Amino acid sequence: MSLSPFHLAIPVYDLAAARDFYGRVFGLAEGRSSTQWVDFDFYGHQLVIHEHPKTASQDNAHRNPVDGHDVPVPHFGIVLEWSQWEALAERLRSFGTTFVIEPYIRFKGQVGEQATMFLFDPCGNALEFKAFKDIGQLFAK
Repeated sequence: MSLSPFHLAIPVYDLAAARDFYGRVFGLAEGRSSTQWVDFDFYGHQLVIHEHPKTASQDNAHRNPVDGHDVPVPHFGIVLEWSQWEALAERLRSFGTTFVIEPYIRFKGQVGEQATMFLFDPCGNALEFKAFKDIGQLFAK
């Protein structure tokens, strides 16, 4: 499956803390930057953090129930290969990351079974990382 890279720009109210989080904690390569924004290689996609005053969703995320958990909305993330997801979960744990939803298997035994985890960046942006044993079930009903 070949995908075109997406571009996502998100607000951060503490550029230095967000830069450290995405660069050091996640290990993302940094691209271009200025005093107000930084590009990152987000698994082959372009993630840009832009300095911006705190937003309402960063201050108090809405939550929707999914599989017995309160999922923060809005959120973004990426679908990784299973081994990449496991390695990322371990990396985040090694940095003492606080998870909103600890890494676990969602929809166990059902169509769309997936590994998932949720966390916030230092500026309150919610992220989800997931993996499917069968990527062919990404959009399965």
